[in-house]
Amino acid sequence: MRLTAFTDYCLRALIFVALKDDGLATIDEIAQHHKINRNHLVKVVFRLSQLGYLHTLRGKGGGIRLANDPSKLSVGKLVRQTEPDYALVECFQERDCLCVIEPACVLKGALRAALEAFFEALDGYTLADLIKPSRNLARLLSVPAA
Repeated sequence: MRLTAFTDYCLRALIFVALKDDGLATIDEIAQHHKINRNHLVKVVFRLSQLGYLHTLRGKGGGIRLANDPSKLSVGKLVRQTEPDYALVECFQERDCLCVIEPACVLKGALRAALEAFFEALDGYTLADLIKPSRNLARLLSVPAA
């Protein structure tokens, strides 16, 4: 399975904001330090705020910050909420499957088990786990260490 750039940017934005500790981050900061297009990040931050991962503060002195403690933010849940499609193969879709062996195929079950294992592994991680090398991450992103 390959994650979309959108999910990747969601994870990177959350990592950056989490490294800011109690400070506010801005979309411009995240874009600059991660070298991500600002327009993409606007959509990412909007979606993350809709999902309850980020609080946004408008106006002068505004910015974004985490809505919850990083240890409460599941990586698996975030990926499930931001990925549009888990259909690894055509037969995962409910309709329009043209595969002639689908009724007797064992591969579909194997791939479904692999997908479940993928999410089970991600469910074992929180945002707090992703920022554990905070000193190194902060140095790479030019963020004061938390």
